Amino acid sequence: MRGAVASSLRPRRRLALVLRYLTAGESHGRALRVILEGLPAGLPLTVEQVQAELSRRRLGYGRGPRMRFEQDDVTLVGGVRHGYTKGGPVAIDIANTEWPKWEQEMSPAPGHTERPLTQPRPGHADLAGMQKYGLSDARDVLERASARETAARVAAGTCAKALLAHLGVEVVSHVVQLGPVVSKSTERPGPADLDKVDSSPVRCFDPATEEAMVAEIKAAAKDGDSLGGVAEVLAYGVPVGLGSHVHWDRKLDGLLAHALMSIHAVKAVEIGEGFDVAGRRGSRAHDPITWDGEVGEYRRESDMAGGIEGGISTGGLLSARAAMKPLSTLNRPVLKTVDVHTKEETVSFKERTDVTAVPAMGVVAETMVALVLAGESLRKFGGDSLPETVRNHRAYLQSLRDQG
Repeated sequence: MRGAVASSLRPRRRLALVLRYLTAGESHGRALRVILEGLPAGLPLTVEQVQAELSRRRLGYGRGPRMRFEQDDVTLVGGVRHGYTKGGPVAIDIANTEWPKWEQEMSPAPGHTERPLTQPRPGHADLAGMQKYGLSDARDVLERASARETAARVAAGTCAKALLAHLGVEVVSHVVQLGPVVSKSTERPGPADLDKVDSSPVRCFDPATEEAMVAEIKAAAKDGDSLGGVAEVLAYGVPVGLGSHVHWDRKLDGLLAHALMSIHAVKAVEIGEGFDVAGRRGSRAHDPITWDGEVGEYRRESDMAGGIEGGISTGGLLSARAAMKPLSTLNRPVLKTVDVHTKEETVSFKERTDVTAVPAMGVVAETMVALVLAGESLRKFGGDSLPETVRNHRAYLQSLRDQG
């Protein structure tokens, strides 16, 4: 009895992730590595699949020369045999072809740099990271804080997308705002439109707005400045029941917000029409529920909630937006800062940079949404092998139809 009481008083352990990943590596390091654990056995996976998604991450007008110099050399290090996952952790390496130029500067061997970076950039992790870890060279912070790390996430997201495809779920993204230019179109791309979106120089589905976005990038580039923007992620085929209302760390919208906010330079996340409905009355802020007798399922007449109610997916279109601030590295350094050694006023240092990375951020946002949905799907349906997971998924959908 006493043991039972003691057990009930123990703090609840945080819910373990079913699908978890860890990345390692630096921006100018030898390679990035990601280890993804939790995939079922039997999932088809190839280097070409990962390479294709990484190529999409390099898209977008306004990217800097680094996208041409640094190529992603992918190796499946473990967890895959003869094109299929084996049920163990999947390890993927993304080698940096520019490594020979940085081998001395980024060497892990004992030594020191002749070129310390001491003028931290406002808006970057430079100064806060130097203070937190007791460092005197911003490169010790920026190399890991760089958005180059998202290449490893995209590699992991390729696996997540591959799993979701077998469950009828597809994730796409498109740019809806770039700098001050906002698309007024209400048309959204579907899974079949992804190639069309990627063919746009700014990954915008609205041709009428695309030209204005490109012009804005050209103007900012001429001034040596940078631009932010907003990308929308849409997930089709998400079943009802992912996530939960019972604990704060199981709510699907909370998990998505966390994942999207973790993307470099993202400063705001919106699920559905979150910011807009905040200014409406309740009578105009919710999605009416209807019953479709022909197919035997509930429907929502609109998508203001973004396909999530009470932390649980509703079975409708899932939508989320991520807002990226302008990059803090400028081609014309004008941001006022302080030299951490001399304490004198100066301007921030310059690294190779983009005018904007919003089109690429949309691809990364797809990755983060896919990883969350894949993880929650595995939590819901389970399965040590892909056939088992698919079978459980189908049985669940049938049970919903049987419930009526």
